[in-house]
Amino acid sequence: MTVRAIPVRPRTGRRRTLVGLVVALVAALTPTALTPPAQAAATLLSQGRPATASSAENAGTPASAAVDGNTGTRWSSAFSDPQWLQVDLGVRATISQVTLAWEGAYARAFQIQTSDDGSAWTTVWSTTVGTGGTQTLTVNGSGRYVRMYGTARATGYGYSLWEFQVYGETGAAPTCGTTNAAQGRPATASSTENAGTPASAAVDGNTGTRWASVAADPQWLRVDLGVTRSICRVVLTWEAAYARAFQIQTSPDGSAWTTVWSTTAGSGGTQTLTVNGSGRYVRMYGTARATGYGYSLWEFQVHTTDGGTGDPVEPTDPRNPNLGPNTFVFDPATPTATIQSRLDSLFTQQETNQFGPQRYAVLFKPGTYTADVNLGFFTQVAGLGMSPDDVNLNGHVRVEADWFGGNATQNFWRAAENLSVTLPAGVTVERWAVSQAAPYRRMHLRGGQNQIQLWNGGDGWSSGGLMADTRIDGLVVSGSQQQWYSRNSEFGNGWTGSVWNMVFQGVTGAPPPHFPNPSHTVVAQTPQIREKPFLYVDGTGEYRVFVPALRTNSTGTSWYGKTPAGSSISLSQFYVVRPGTGAATINTALAQGRHLLFTPGVHHVTEPIRVDRADTVVLGLGLATIQADNGTVAMRVADVDGVKVAGIMFEAGSTTSPVLMEVGPPGSSADHAANPVSLHDVFFRIGGPGVGRATNTLTVNSDDVIGDHMWLWRADHGDGVGWTVNTADTGLTVNGDDVTMYGLFVEHYQRYQTVWNGNGGRTYFYQNEMPYDPPNQAAWTNGATRGYAAYKVADQVTSHQAWGLGSYCYFNVNPSVVADRAIEAPTNPNVRFTNMVTVSLGGVGTINRVVNTTGGTANTANQVVYLTNYP
Repeated sequence: MTVRAIPVRPRTGRRRTLVGLVVALVAALTPTALTPPAQAAATLLSQGRPATASSAENAGTPASAAVDGNTGTRWSSAFSDPQWLQVDLGVRATISQVTLAWEGAYARAFQIQTSDDGSAWTTVWSTTVGTGGTQTLTVNGSGRYVRMYGTARATGYGYSLWEFQVYGETGAAPTCGTTNAAQGRPATASSTENAGTPASAAVDGNTGTRWASVAADPQWLRVDLGVTRSICRVVLTWEAAYARAFQIQTSPDGSAWTTVWSTTAGSGGTQTLTVNGSGRYVRMYGTARATGYGYSLWEFQVHTTDGGTGDPVEPTDPRNPNLGPNTFVFDPATPTATIQSRLDSLFTQQETNQFGPQRYAVLFKPGTYTADVNLGFFTQVAGLGMSPDDVNLNGHVRVEADWFGGNATQNFWRAAENLSVTLPAGVTVERWAVSQAAPYRRMHLRGGQNQIQLWNGGDGWSSGGLMADTRIDGLVVSGSQQQWYSRNSEFGNGWTGSVWNMVFQGVTGAPPPHFPNPSHTVVAQTPQIREKPFLYVDGTGEYRVFVPALRTNSTGTSWYGKTPAGSSISLSQFYVVRPGTGAATINTALAQGRHLLFTPGVHHVTEPIRVDRADTVVLGLGLATIQADNGTVAMRVADVDGVKVAGIMFEAGSTTSPVLMEVGPPGSSADHAANPVSLHDVFFRIGGPGVGRATNTLTVNSDDVIGDHMWLWRADHGDGVGWTVNTADTGLTVNGDDVTMYGLFVEHYQRYQTVWNGNGGRTYFYQNEMPYDPPNQAAWTNGATRGYAAYKVADQVTSHQAWGLGSYCYFNVNPSVVADRAIEAPTNPNVRFTNMVTVSLGGVGTINRVVNTTGGTANTANQVVYLTNYP
């Protein structure tokens, strides 16, 4: 059979388009040398380190030019206030001096700031009468990140630095501990609102209890640490009644107080404050309330530097790792009855457990077994061989939908990986009736006479899934499966069936390309992919993680009839994260160069997990879930090469997070084409088990990132669900260039589902449902446009391609609601869409056009609309 080859756009130069004229700045003398700091012990820490900036005047004045040691190159910003230049020192350091060699365009007012995480900043030096020239500033601070934050320019141009030099010492600054020294300690307050809001409630470790004062100024809350301690951080978790102006103060005796931090512009929420002081007593002293009520704190945390360097990072035994109580490892010597009993009990518990916290992984060491694996929610079954054929199950690995009356449209969150299956004698049908977030990856269904059904067409519907790096000896029958993405797989006897949107990429045995009836989109090759890392046991009994290599213009599996290319890492190089481990400990492990293996469970974090080292692997078992509490970002990945995040679900907490996961900081621009960051089976959930909130969900700032099967979901059912309850603006935001998404599912967000701002982006298969719950058109209107597009390519984008896109509406709260278009994009011959479908599910609601003003109307009278090309 013939498949249609899709040309891959060649990479072009460096990616960002420069707009406007380059304006020559006022001439300035170039410094010939910079004077080193007077302190002999101090070291130049910033030279050659990664630097980012709020803006760059043009491509010839990047942030990196200010830390390259070359006084003939410079960074310059846009002509506006404020602007900043930031350098990442790589590790926390004690900062003693900063030298700025200004070009003619200098700062009149600016600050030098430090940060441990690149997010919360402490000012260590400031001026409003900057002189330009070469300024050597004596400072006293510590942090991993240092920046110049300019608030007022001295000229009409931007800010411009020949060199930005940071001097200090690494290893000299004690680490701020992760233990809350205030928890359980005696607390007193100036007043309490009532008996139910005592001072002790703010130091009990329970975010459901609080201290509240009377409605007057000033008020204070203090905690007695028992002995004098070195204070490095205070975390305030405010209730809605917060302080606009307050101070953090320390005292040796509870009488004489020293202010170590203050503000007159408190923001409420969770405030993490870097402080430098010591004392037995620590207090929050509030001088101006932000509301008409008193002051109210859920929690008052104090962290210290004395008594250790934080929580210990335990070693991992690669032959006998502690994978937690919810990971079950079987070997061929395990009695069949024992295995089946465990599988049956897990299925009984998880068959309908859609929103519970339980997570499980069932792992089989190489060998042959007899087992019927019927997968329920949040259960992963996987082989521990280097090849799927190293583990053979005589029986089934299946998913049914009996619990939901045969309707499989809610069969989410489960996985089968790295196994081969031989069906019982006389049985020829394996059933995999799933919808989103249920990968069938690196599997082998043996027997050319057999078939795998993606639902049988008689009992109900199923709604989207992934088959990747998989061999089916026989036939794939899609049945009533509504949409499906198959990548780099092999179908021995082909594929039959179609509903709305079936996409095949790099698949041998794919059906002929045909759209829309049957709706088969066929892409001959996969331009660049790295398969998902996986856990295995080698011939000596050591647990290792295999990291597949990048493949270019590939077809078929990475393993069948060939030796997979890639590298192997001993589990001794991983930190095994079990539920209850704090983000500070996780970050300590990362700083030590460890990779991460998350065991099954819900992992709560109150600060970001920071993945800063190139080639770090973050792997989850049993759909391990990271929940962002207190409004934190759950994970930040630096703008570095080759990070792999796989098998992780991110969940929003009840306090709004600005974003759940960020790949690369804003302004990222490094070229990662040879070794991109990749995300595999990474899922996001906002609401469902309870209230969840996030403004954005996943933001990709780095270039060249690969997304390999992701579902970003604002819950449409479950608990904590409603238009004003589980609030979330946007699912995916792509700011980086040359980002590729394979198998992208984004649903129910309240504004744009996906926003693509970078050039050179590509999406292969897109499945979307618009929000079900707009209460009326006025609540869901974007200026003069009714509703928000499901897939928005920004106006400035000049190159973008997407294949096989489906967007559906079901406005069940108010069926009169209209979305003007499913896709919104600039009209440009290099911005191209191939094979699109819009559906009004059951005729409930209207999508007026497919792309911009092109395509038919999906509504009650005409529920399915196809468009083959745009423009």
